[in-house]
Amino acid sequence: MSLVFDNFDLYLRAFGYTFFLFLVSGVLSLVFGTILVAMRVGPIAVLRKAGATYVSLVRNTPLVIVFATFSFLAPVLGINFGWLDIHIGEFDFTAFFGAAVASLTIYTSSFVCEALRAGINAVPLGQAEAARAVGLPFTGVMSQVVLPQAFRASVPPLASVQIALIKNTSVAAVFGVAEATAQMRAFTNDDPTQRTGIFIMFAIGYIVIVEGFSFLSHRLERHWAVAR
Repeated sequence: MSLVFDNFDLYLRAFGYTFFLFLVSGVLSLVFGTILVAMRVGPIAVLRKAGATYVSLVRNTPLVIVFATFSFLAPVLGINFGWLDIHIGEFDFTAFFGAAVASLTIYTSSFVCEALRAGINAVPLGQAEAARAVGLPFTGVMSQVVLPQAFRASVPPLASVQIALIKNTSVAAVFGVAEATAQMRAFTNDDPTQRTGIFIMFAIGYIVIVEGFSFLSHRLERHWAVAR
């Protein structure tokens, strides 16, 4: 473990990248997943089929393939993140970071969609019908009646999806992002004799992030349960 403590700044910076990957991808996946679920339960057949096809394809595609698509195939097709060049303190957010965020967002949003769809199914049908009866359009019914209740009902599955996202950020290590898993590999290469201690320290880092998020989601669940 001494190698980690001697380079604790690198350890913290690596988990900083992990946290930023999770934060940006988590927010974007919630937004995109909400759009997807609106497509899946909406009145337009083409959008329903498009949403269902997207979710089915992405959920059954390994995350590594999604990463490879954005890292290698997308630039060939003219889709790249070369415009991304943001520097905040010791953190550099470049094309590699952008490709990782896009991959994680595309992948996670399909699971967010299904978690929200389960929440929508928990909303009594009569409430949506009543909203339509007073003249609300579909967008109004979804934004003012259905989705607020669906989000409350979906907190546990959405939390599970976001926790999986935290761990999925480790795949970014293979595609040029210097997050926690990449730094763990670098430490291990520098001193293989400390492999066990290095693994333990990085496992603790992931546990801290996951437990922190779990605590916040549990508090949110309890708060919304009281509000109901």
